[in-house]
Amino acid sequence: MGKPTGFLEYDRVVSTEIDPLERIGNFHEFHIPLSLEKQRLQGARCMSCGVPFCQAGTMIGGMASGCPLNNLVPEWNDLVYLGNFEKAYERLMRTNCFPEFTSRVCPALCEAACTCNLNGEPVSTKENERAIIEHAWETGLVQPTPIKARTGKSVAVIGSGPSGLAAAMMLNLRGHRVTVYERSDRVGGLLRYGIPNMKLEKWVIDRRVALMQAQGIAFVTSCNVGVDVSAEALREKYDRIVLCCGASNPRDIQAPGRELSGIHFAVPFLSGVTKSLLDSNLEDVNYVNLSEKDVVIIGGGDTGNDCCGTAIRLGARSVTQLEMMPCPPDERAADNPWPMWPRVRKTDYGQQEAIAKFGHDPRVYQTTVKEFVGDEKGCLKELVLVKLESQRDEKTGRARMVPVAGSEYTVPCQCALIAAGFLGAQSYVAEAFGVQLNGRCNVATAEGQYETNVPGVFAAGDMHRGQSLVVWAIREGREAARAVDASLMGYTNL
Repeated sequence: MGKPTGFLEYDRVVSTEIDPLERIGNFHEFHIPLSLEKQRLQGARCMSCGVPFCQAGTMIGGMASGCPLNNLVPEWNDLVYLGNFEKAYERLMRTNCFPEFTSRVCPALCEAACTCNLNGEPVSTKENERAIIEHAWETGLVQPTPIKARTGKSVAVIGSGPSGLAAAMMLNLRGHRVTVYERSDRVGGLLRYGIPNMKLEKWVIDRRVALMQAQGIAFVTSCNVGVDVSAEALREKYDRIVLCCGASNPRDIQAPGRELSGIHFAVPFLSGVTKSLLDSNLEDVNYVNLSEKDVVIIGGGDTGNDCCGTAIRLGARSVTQLEMMPCPPDERAADNPWPMWPRVRKTDYGQQEAIAKFGHDPRVYQTTVKEFVGDEKGCLKELVLVKLESQRDEKTGRARMVPVAGSEYTVPCQCALIAAGFLGAQSYVAEAFGVQLNGRCNVATAEGQYETNVPGVFAAGDMHRGQSLVVWAIREGREAARAVDASLMGYTNL
């Protein structure tokens, strides 16, 4: 695949980025893709390795190695090199419903597992993927797929995030009538309101949704299933139900002063900014105003980074990001060899922007909040922070982070954003349908299965798997569609 000597002849080259101090003035995407000719040379770097871990999607050391969608990476890298973008698009769509999403927001598990990583830099697979799908859109290769025959069966998908959209797309292609219910005012779920615009502009979602509508999928927005419409009514109307409501139950921070004004969960904060941006280009000011405020983000990960970039764009005076765990190493440790996911420090776009604006990395490691302190009006004014250290629990043998006595210190803070992860699905939809939850508050199914304890009701995505990546959500949606199809037809050819 690719040019046999390409990885020796060509260096890794990726898209350029608009300078941080320039791009923080708006909410637009800031990557400038390579030309197709330059992208072809990047496809040439795929080295025809004997075992392409890039497409394996297997679990190694508790982490995924390679693409969970089992994308045919070497095949379409080769086709990019050959300039056959039409065939590359065909191969790409065999495994991935939405490459325009994953090529923007996925952390590129494929590249982390690339064999070139052993002694150099990986193939720029993520950007090759984006080049393929964007070329396909631009040249008219992406068209509504004619549905040759309808099965007479109907399916309701609850939730329009990546898993719900993937399930809907596959079931519709099979010939079932699909209706997607979304409680927000716009389709997209996490893609729409959980991921900031500079990471995924929303016209990208609108473009795909319009195609799905043209293929016969119906969307019902501003409809909160379990509140606005009953589970019983949907079960009577549809042959099958697929629950794809996400894991939107946030983990809280229990510390004195938590009731103060100025403390917000990260995803509602991000959602409010995006909705205001879409509704009025921020002119309605229906979002948390951070102008000239000291902002502290509690938690790392992608969501914490997104809060960092968003806070800077909203005019924050300072931004600090608290990480409970120690700072990861800059290079792989001995117990973290290739092709495992590299547990190394990554400076993402939000942190890059903070460094450019404030002159230092916003992250503070091994630190958490001990107390929220307010003023006489009940508004947050500062945080008492405490350093943490690792100790091994005598009962369980597991290491845990505990406060260091006497390490407390105070920082100014008029807005705290809690980005500490999620504790599973919100329970009201599960209760409405009578499906059981497991110990992690996710919808329970048999191992490797998608049907719940209620016959005819299935679950997929974060609601089933727990908080995870968009690429895993798409895989879950595709797999759930197979299970639904088999239950309706007695077999599946999806």
